[in-house]
Amino acid sequence: MTFSIVARSADGSAFGVAVASKFLAVGAAVPAAQAGVGAIATQSYANLAYRPQGLALLATGVSAAGVVAGLTAADEGRAQRQLGVVGVSGDGASFTGDGCHPWAGGVTGDGFAIQGNILTGPEVVDQMRQAFVDSDPAAPLPRRLHAALLAGDRAGGDRRGRQSAALLVVAPGQGYGGTSDVVADLRVDDHPDPVVELGRLLDLHALYFDKPDPATLLPLTGELAEEVADRLGALGFRPGSGGLHEALATWAGIENLEERMVAGHIDPLILAHLRCQPG
Repeated sequence: MTFSIVARSADGSAFGVAVASKFLAVGAAVPAAQAGVGAIATQSYANLAYRPQGLALLATGVSAAGVVAGLTAADEGRAQRQLGVVGVSGDGASFTGDGCHPWAGGVTGDGFAIQGNILTGPEVVDQMRQAFVDSDPAAPLPRRLHAALLAGDRAGGDRRGRQSAALLVVAPGQGYGGTSDVVADLRVDDHPDPVVELGRLLDLHALYFDKPDPATLLPLTGELAEEVADRLGALGFRPGSGGLHEALATWAGIENLEERMVAGHIDPLILAHLRCQPG
């Protein structure tokens, strides 16, 4: 009833899961990940205990294949389970019990495991694998995971239809403000086209939380500084004793764009957002 990808970034710094299903709020059940440790997807009559138990095993150095073997061996309901695991090195591992609803199966490779059940056919996991392998290894892991999920959805996905999708990615200290390991934790709990909607949320997440590209920053001087001051003034944020940067930072904070602030410069995405404001 679900298809998912569990993967490690090319540089080994990030781990994540992307999943979609004809199931309410699939993100509440399937994915789990821990920075510096690995990631897990448990599905098909999901055994939610697999998540903490699997991460604990990975943290002790057990391989992805060893985690799959250990979890399923101890589970009397394993015939109906499906599981994907990736650790800090080597191939991912996937398990599909012989009691899973067809079509069910998975594929694995260096740093990833893809699996699904009640799918339109094996082409779903095949297209997911191709999309992930063909994606730019240097691209952010959330983008690579979503590309794979979208490929599976376009290939047919869950043969019962669509309802929810989710994306979870972790990396040490890469969360909001550097105070968390959660890079992205996005969920579409009930939607007619959840994988596409997940992509829209990922775009918003990039706008609000990605760090600016230093190569694209614009010096906040001359005519540009005058324009920004005028636009901020029209919105009620006139530069005071703290100058233009303080006024811009105050407005950006209200707009949830504080992660893109750089003293003396303006991110083109902040500028575009400012130019779109009424007034």
